[in-house]
Amino acid sequence: MTSLDDLPLRDELRGMTPYGAPQLDVAVRLNTNENSYPVPEAAVAEMEKALGSVLRDLNRYPDRDAVALRTDLAAYLGHGLTGKNVWAANGSNEIQQELLQTFAGPGRVALGFTPSYSMHPLLAAGTGTTWVDGRRGDDFALTAEHAVAKVRETEPDLVFLCSPNNPTGTALPLEVVEAVAETAPGMVVVDEAYAEFARAGTVFALSLIQRYPRLVVTRTMSKAFALAGGRLGYLAADPAVVDAVQLVRLPYHLSAMTQAVARAALAHTDALLSTVDAVKEQRDRIVETLRGWGLPVADSDANFVLFGAPGGDSKGAWQALLDRGVLIRDVGLPGWLRVTAGTPDETSAFLNALEELL
Repeated sequence: MTSLDDLPLRDELRGMTPYGAPQLDVAVRLNTNENSYPVPEAAVAEMEKALGSVLRDLNRYPDRDAVALRTDLAAYLGHGLTGKNVWAANGSNEIQQELLQTFAGPGRVALGFTPSYSMHPLLAAGTGTTWVDGRRGDDFALTAEHAVAKVRETEPDLVFLCSPNNPTGTALPLEVVEAVAETAPGMVVVDEAYAEFARAGTVFALSLIQRYPRLVVTRTMSKAFALAGGRLGYLAADPAVVDAVQLVRLPYHLSAMTQAVARAALAHTDALLSTVDAVKEQRDRIVETLRGWGLPVADSDANFVLFGAPGGDSKGAWQALLDRGVLIRDVGLPGWLRVTAGTPDETSAFLNALEELL
């Protein structure tokens, strides 16, 4: 049989593995940071109505610029943004890929600070961009001084920042983003996929877009809006950035159905975001309980928690929890595991299983 070694792969892709988490049929799945609460029935009804309005016209291409959707997203974000500040695509991953295609690529450099979202270096490799790892401290923190020093050292064409950071869950102080935006010679991309789950008082980079024309904020409807299956991510930036990204976007990349569902969801923002506080309550419950048991836990502004595995054995603890019907995430950090905050029953199942290991 033909193997990958027999194909003329690009050299930088050899030895890599596809991104992905195990999709196993277990009672409690808390490994992919999905929102465990289903879409409210009232919103489902509106989505069905919206789909019905476009199904008869599927013989026609959708609005390739998604103007109405971008206008709705801008209204949701606020901060004086308009549809010209927003671009949407099939998940924030496609948005970030388009940014790399536009501003990075062969002969150019992207800088990130791991442990962070593992797709960023994969997207860099896929676009032929040289990836430089600026590394975070042993406590997973990222200071303005360290970030600026790495920017000056590498002179990257694109910098990735995560706030809240995945897999650690902690939001960045705004001064870190400001310092990088002041220093970076190229684009600065702040991945805010989990922003809606942040603790009170957290300030995000959306407030800086008017000041920094090379600053881009990426977000998603997969998490807080419970639309992971809908595949809708977006960016907010200076209108010139939106114009630039459209140079590489695929024709008609957002289906009419995706646009219709996303717009229906945005029309019912209050209902869809009503579960955010419930998720945050379970997140804080996990943090408090695990710290009470003496386990190290990272501060979380997201819908997940990074914690120290019992005995430092992340692989053994992951398997033991799976044996008890609870699937969480081994993110590849020795001695650490990540769990999504689910419903109260799912959270109880996780905590009970983990307590057995202790």
